[in-house]
Amino acid sequence: MAATASTVISGFRFLEAPRWRDGRVWVSDFYTHEVVSAREDGSDLRVEAEVPGQPSGLGWLPDGRLLVVSMRDRKILRRERDGSLAVHADLGEHATGHLNDMVVDAGGRAYVGNFGFDLMAGAPLEPAALHRVDPDGAVTEVASGLWFPNGSAITADGVLLVNETFGDRVTAFDVTGDGRLVNRRVWAEFGPLPAERSIERILAGVSVAADGGCLDAEGGWWLADALGGRVVRVVEGVGITDEVGLGTGVYACGLGGSDGRTLFACTAPDFDETARKSAREGELVAVPVTVPAA
Repeated sequence: MAATASTVISGFRFLEAPRWRDGRVWVSDFYTHEVVSAREDGSDLRVEAEVPGQPSGLGWLPDGRLLVVSMRDRKILRRERDGSLAVHADLGEHATGHLNDMVVDAGGRAYVGNFGFDLMAGAPLEPAALHRVDPDGAVTEVASGLWFPNGSAITADGVLLVNETFGDRVTAFDVTGDGRLVNRRVWAEFGPLPAERSIERILAGVSVAADGGCLDAEGGWWLADALGGRVVRVVEGVGITDEVGLGTGVYACGLGGSDGRTLFACTAPDFDETARKSAREGELVAVPVTVPAA
């Protein structure tokens, strides 16, 4: 599809996890350690939370309180009514790498992935688990053996989708009434699983490095291709239906806006930690799309 991206907010380090909520777009900045929000045109920018442990995935409990992934200390934080942050769950004894993206269901159960290995140090890939955090903070492993579980969402009919960034695929699970994940299957496949664990070779061989993602009202799954400089829309059984090149690295996307037809995307020149910490080149851009948010 032909579309032109416009800048919403800029001057950040590395943005992730865009969410539309209460007439505003919310996003985490890894290296300023802030969660910020703004109106859809970028105005009225405000800091919503400061997370020294590096914020990532965002979600909300049924009562409206914000949940934020704190990556480096492997915790999920909860913003209370007075704006203070409390520890909602500690995954330090569960996750094998930095916590990453997260989806929160209508009942307040959070599903969160983790790196599984030291990506920034160039360590060999190790598959990771997906954990469920219940509203009371209890932690349960619900899936394992995922190749860098990343952006995820839950469809209206109770299917959890999770991007496996270095697995060249999107994986699906049925969510049971008590929050278990069953009937694991490949929802979309872009290439074979890498034959080895060297991260350099994986990066060179992955066809679609699916990072953050979001659902639209027709069941399409928009995802950020972290190595391809683009966002793509994928439909189960069909494959890629739409593609928008952004001319730079893109690491997450979320649908929103007043009519639900704005695809917000987080861009930066690359995801190198040292480079991103030393520059303010991260932006949130907006791409008009046809099908609104789910």
